[in-house]
Amino acid sequence: MNAQEKVEAIIRIAEDAKAERIETLDVRAKTSMADYFIVCSANNDRHVAAIADRVDEKLREQSVRPLRTEGEGTGWVLMDFGDVVFHIMREEQRQFYDLETLWKSLQRDPNLI
Repeated sequence: MNAQEKVEAIIRIAEDAKAERIETLDVRAKTSMADYFIVCSANNDRHVAAIADRVDEKLREQSVRPLRTEGEGTGWVLMDFGDVVFHIMREEQRQFYDLETLWKSLQRDPNLI
């Protein structure tokens, strides 16, 4: 499964799990750590965990496993699929860290793409 297919699958699964404000950030020209970040909001810690579990379950059915998952029980779960990093955050944490503004404001890395 390529990066774009992962993005589409994660978004579809997150939508089915009632994730809110799903946003995809194309970071290919800004970092070599991933091609895309997906950020979504959840209502509470249980909802964060449910979205993460559902994405993990459904992608494993397609033989796609995260390289690592971090932050369980903290209100912000990060699932690293290599070329795609999926952030599931409680709304208050999402507003505080504001990953979208951070990554959109970064300049292109001239050594990439």
